[in-house]
Amino acid sequence: MKPFKFKEFAIQQDQCAMKVGTDGVLLGAWASLDKLPESILDIGAGTGLIALQMAQRSSAEVIDAIELDDDAYEQCVTNFEASPWADRLFCYHAGFDEFVDEMDDKYDLIISNPPFHSEDVASGNESRDKARQSSSLPFGELVEGAAKLLNEDGIFAVIVPFKEESYFTGLAKKERLFPNRITRVKGNPETNFKRSLMEFSFDEVKPNINNLIIEESRHQYTKEYIELTQAFYLKM
Repeated sequence: MKPFKFKEFAIQQDQCAMKVGTDGVLLGAWASLDKLPESILDIGAGTGLIALQMAQRSSAEVIDAIELDDDAYEQCVTNFEASPWADRLFCYHAGFDEFVDEMDDKYDLIISNPPFHSEDVASGNESRDKARQSSSLPFGELVEGAAKLLNEDGIFAVIVPFKEESYFTGLAKKERLFPNRITRVKGNPETNFKRSLMEFSFDEVKPNINNLIIEESRHQYTKEYIELTQAFYLKM
């Protein structure tokens, strides 16, 4: 399997269950760096894609990632080491709960494209789907851990299925994390919203909410989508 080539780095992904997808690229391109974070954490790194995007976009000295799956962890480390930013990237081989318990440091930006079990990934193999669901990172655990690891004026950025947006917001509120910015994503003008890009902080403000459409028609990308992702995709 050939690596997935971006403008400034490449991703080997032959060992990873979760391949490079639009969700990760979108989140890594969309997350705000306005506060110039010095330390960034990517939870559930997979191939390392989002951490690498953060390295390309920011001057953060510390860019940490966590990955539990053995194969994905190995691949993430390989991708980090092969990148121009190897000295700023580090991947921990750990479960999120143990990482939260052992980590004293806090982060300016926490970012996650969490595994979610939605009807569009059901394989028809019940035991595999169950495993996938229970071994993934429950939203409640993600939010609780992120709240503990986030600096007081930090930002927590995620992408979730659109239909989970209000549920996720409710979980975050319990941890004093409030939505500051939400972008709802749909594939084309005719389809329903599919994803919600969300940023949370400990400041309760009126959230800035907007929409993003990826394609006008097949392979005709919208101006907004091109502007957001062109720093990464070769053909944009």
